[in-house]
Amino acid sequence: MIDGNCKDFQQAVDAYLIRHRSILDVLSKFQESSARVNRAVAKAVTTCGCLEVNACRQQATPTMSIDEFRQQASTHLTGELCESCREVIANEIGASLFYHAALCSLLGLELDEMVEQEKQRLNTLGIFNLS
Repeated sequence: MIDGNCKDFQQAVDAYLIRHRSILDVLSKFQESSARVNRAVAKAVTTCGCLEVNACRQQATPTMSIDEFRQQASTHLTGELCESCREVIANEIGASLFYHAALCSLLGLELDEMVEQEKQRLNTLGIFNLS
């Protein structure tokens, strides 16, 4: 999100956040929206089948560089989202972003500033920011 898009989005969310204005409502809706994202991804695997998960331990050696590990590390996913699953997941992530922005607004935080701070932290810490 560049050139004020975060700020514009947060302002729009704040303007339309009427029904669930309580911090408790926003926290619970944020958690629910996150669960819905997880469920939509799981359904892409278990119901639709457009994605497949084949997870195993990531293989790394003590002499392997970060770049080498990055190149061989697996997402454990095969396949691609079909159009239907892509649409559902995008909508669920959008709802999650809505409640994320709402939470920021209620707490007096600026989403665009947080994105910029996190970007700077990533650039400063580089690989030491691994999570």
